Amino acid sequence: MTGGVSIAHTVACTHPGPALLPLRALAAISGLDPAAVTFSPTPLTSTKSTGPGSFGNPNGIQFRLETATTGAFGDDAAGGKTSVSGLAAIVRLLSTANPTLGLYGHTDAEASKVEGWVEAGSVLLAAAYGDVPKGVEMEGQMKRSVEEFGSSVESALSSSQYLVGDTVTAADVVVAILLAASATRTQAAPLGPRTDGLLHTILTNATIRAAMGGENVSKKEMRVVEGVVPQLAAEMDKLSMGAAGGGGGSGKGGDIPTDAELAANPLVAKLAELGITAQTYGHVPCMTADELVANVPLPSSTHSHTKNLFFKDKKHGLYLLTTTPTAVIDTKSLGKNLLKLEGKVNLRLASEDVLMAKLGCAKGCVGPLAIANNAERDVTLVLDENLLQCEGGIHSHPLRNDASTVLTAAQLREYLDKLGVEPVVVDFPQKGGDDGEDKGKKAEQWAGKPPASRPKTDDSGGGKKAKPKIPKKEKKDKKDGAPKAVNKDKKQVKKGETLLALQWKKEENFPMWYSDVIVLSEMISYYDISGCYILRPWSYKMWELIQEWFNAEIRKLDVENSYFPLFVSQDRLEKEKDHVEGFAPEVAWVTKSGDGDLNKPIAVRPTSETIMYPAFSDWIKSHRDLPLKLNQWSNVVRWEFKDPTPFLRTREFLWQEGHTAHESHADADVMVMQALDLYRQVYEDLLAIPVIPGYKTEKEKFAGGHQTTTVEAYIPMSGRAIQGATSHNLGQNFGKMFDITYQDAEGKSQIAWQTSWGLTTRTLGVMIMVHGDDTGLVLPPRIAPLQAVIVPIVSKKMTMADVTPHCKEILQSLLDVGIRAKFDDRDTYNPGWKYNHWEQKGVPVRIEVGPRDIEAKQARMVVRSTGDKTDHATADLAQVVKDRLAFIQTDMLERARAVRDSHLVRVTEWKDFVPEIEKHNLVLTPWCGGEHQDWEEWVKEKSREESLAARGEEGEDERTATSVAAKTLCIPFKQPDLPEGTKCFASGLPAKCWVLWGRSY
Repeated sequence: MTGGVSIAHTVACTHPGPALLPLRALAAISGLDPAAVTFSPTPLTSTKSTGPGSFGNPNGIQFRLETATTGAFGDDAAGGKTSVSGLAAIVRLLSTANPTLGLYGHTDAEASKVEGWVEAGSVLLAAAYGDVPKGVEMEGQMKRSVEEFGSSVESALSSSQYLVGDTVTAADVVVAILLAASATRTQAAPLGPRTDGLLHTILTNATIRAAMGGENVSKKEMRVVEGVVPQLAAEMDKLSMGAAGGGGGSGKGGDIPTDAELAANPLVAKLAELGITAQTYGHVPCMTADELVANVPLPSSTHSHTKNLFFKDKKHGLYLLTTTPTAVIDTKSLGKNLLKLEGKVNLRLASEDVLMAKLGCAKGCVGPLAIANNAERDVTLVLDENLLQCEGGIHSHPLRNDASTVLTAAQLREYLDKLGVEPVVVDFPQKGGDDGEDKGKKAEQWAGKPPASRPKTDDSGGGKKAKPKIPKKEKKDKKDGAPKAVNKDKKQVKKGETLLALQWKKEENFPMWYSDVIVLSEMISYYDISGCYILRPWSYKMWELIQEWFNAEIRKLDVENSYFPLFVSQDRLEKEKDHVEGFAPEVAWVTKSGDGDLNKPIAVRPTSETIMYPAFSDWIKSHRDLPLKLNQWSNVVRWEFKDPTPFLRTREFLWQEGHTAHESHADADVMVMQALDLYRQVYEDLLAIPVIPGYKTEKEKFAGGHQTTTVEAYIPMSGRAIQGATSHNLGQNFGKMFDITYQDAEGKSQIAWQTSWGLTTRTLGVMIMVHGDDTGLVLPPRIAPLQAVIVPIVSKKMTMADVTPHCKEILQSLLDVGIRAKFDDRDTYNPGWKYNHWEQKGVPVRIEVGPRDIEAKQARMVVRSTGDKTDHATADLAQVVKDRLAFIQTDMLERARAVRDSHLVRVTEWKDFVPEIEKHNLVLTPWCGGEHQDWEEWVKEKSREESLAARGEEGEDERTATSVAAKTLCIPFKQPDLPEGTKCFASGLPAKCWVLWGRSY
């Protein structure tokens, strides 16, 4: 049961039984309730070919997981069925059921690696469980495939005992089980000591063995090797806790958390921080109050466990109820009779997603202490008056269901007071209970106000009880030191949890901060294919603004928009040797159509030179056909296997690509520089990001091109440069390959000179990294989908209806002067929530309108980038905002330029080079010239070696996208003076120019 919704998973496979073992194991160690996951014994009907040649194709054995959802009270309001197919997708779903375990990695980068190993490991499915291929050759090929995969695992384990990160992940579980079964079945050669060690760790784990026991897996199939490190199995056993740390668990069995684990609990730490001494103890996982009563005995009848329910009402908001286990909670009477809510009331159990977002905990793990995680203060804590009568202690979960924290009623009051939380105290009816004279005395002590059930005092002297009322929250002086929100240590927030406020500080964990920002600002949603992402309207509007500006500029250069196909034939792609070699590792190929194989594979475009230039050859016959200047807005696919990062490094991305043909090299070069200057303007004039334009070295230039120019940006927080956009002079190389020839004015045949230039959605990622802060996005006005948002401050005295005419008048004045503006008239959110929401989305200017503003015919303007707050007359406001937006745009660029320039240094000797790189600097050095590619490679490798040595590290993953090695960024157009006789800082040869170096994305 999840937040009032029942969820049941059914997993099916074309080869049920042993083929389901990896998924059985994952479900078990994820702590999923066995009753919630069923593994079907009925074979799944295959829709793909599973012939003898399909053993290398993961589609040979297929999987599907169906999820059935029903309402909590027998209704079907939440009902429905969804399904996912494929081993990798199901592994992701099972592994992330309990995110605190980190089975799918703790970062996006680790998650991508886990997915990569699962996808790669699926090649073993047919060898492990599929139909045995006939023929000696096929059997040998299958055996070699298993041995090659085992060799890659052995190599990957050379620097760590696990495939991804420092703990067990789904990659280890799936790969170990598949490799053990396939190696045994094909009688493959020994896998290697490190691989055998991993198999031993996984396959001797008690939870996994129990999950697979029903399939009668033999000891031989387990491939447990004597002499490997059996103590590693103990680390895997830590996952047997199931719900430890917040999820799953059936309430039976499971390890009890250690004292160290309890001490590290965020809420235990919060209690200590507040100076409250409390006992926290471990016990078997218990998902419900009934399980606690049955399995966790209390010291005496003066103590009580708690029952905690999280309700949501569309009109009235969110309520966390903490009661005794025997409290009777009737949702029909709860709102009207106990909470005295007015109007329509429809209290329903909130979903687990809302529970996680608001209180930072999973189902079965909530308690009153979790209110500390509600930074937005939009959850009302409702306490059972009967709990406050406990003379002993109140026992509740501290974000995990295998532990309880004991507080007296007085300590609970102290905790909430120090958090600035004012609870509502309600007398819940009890099973088999009656009301005594002392009921409510404890509640009187809360916040100096009468309990909800205190008798009225009137002239009649009657003792009739008053109906409970929700106490009004007292307004606190901002200067009195009362906490407005919990100042959580972001490092203690469990990975996988998603709260509305950013959970990571930019300076403390830049990658996780970036992931937080792009999701919570509604820029990106993740997709079930690694490296592919959904651009939400907020980010796509920014891309549209870039498109609108860029289209207007290229029209001035007589460039026309067009569109060419997505696919390219293998013959065309491979026609230009250097070009295809540069893209070969990234090309995605289509090899099947329906159930059949294509006669020839076709590539999904990694770029469009080889798609467009055959058409150029057809269209260009005479010098009168030149210049030909085309641009297209499209998507491309480059199958990156390095760590994917939204916007920066993705397998599919959006871009514009310009392609032109000219009569001369000089004409082509003019086009190259015109395009590059447009890119400079996009970064500096639209995105407020300073860039350094220059030439790429021979080693770094575009594959198959004559010369590449670039604009390089700088990310201060990571100390890395990033290639912003490139413009290439292709020379006549492609003209020769694709016969792009024309007759000149004298009738002679000539080869055209060509250019290509491109700008991608990477621009948005660079902007986020440069300008964002610990609150969220900070958008330059020219790229902001909304430049100003009007937020009304409503109250009982000044309703939304009262303030709307004034706000609409301001809105129209802003629109009239060309400002993209919005009036946020939603009445379901309070002003504080709206402030946070629009700050997180980076809107440059917020305009606040309250009762006093209306009386004074003014409004308050708040600037996102600086926090400045000023009041202005309504009549002048539109022009003031317009002028301020122009200032913000310039100010953001200049501030970013000052930071960038502070990290630009010159070095003339090697001894100073790596130390400056280690300081996150961009380094300008004298250079012997682009023809010395060997020295360029030497600098890269030597800087890597020295940086790793300085850090005490032995090596780095070859697949890493963020190497410590320095590389050439560009030969800047603006060259400092180079005194005669200056030597190259690396080779000692005569220097010809200055070159810019740095670490790069």
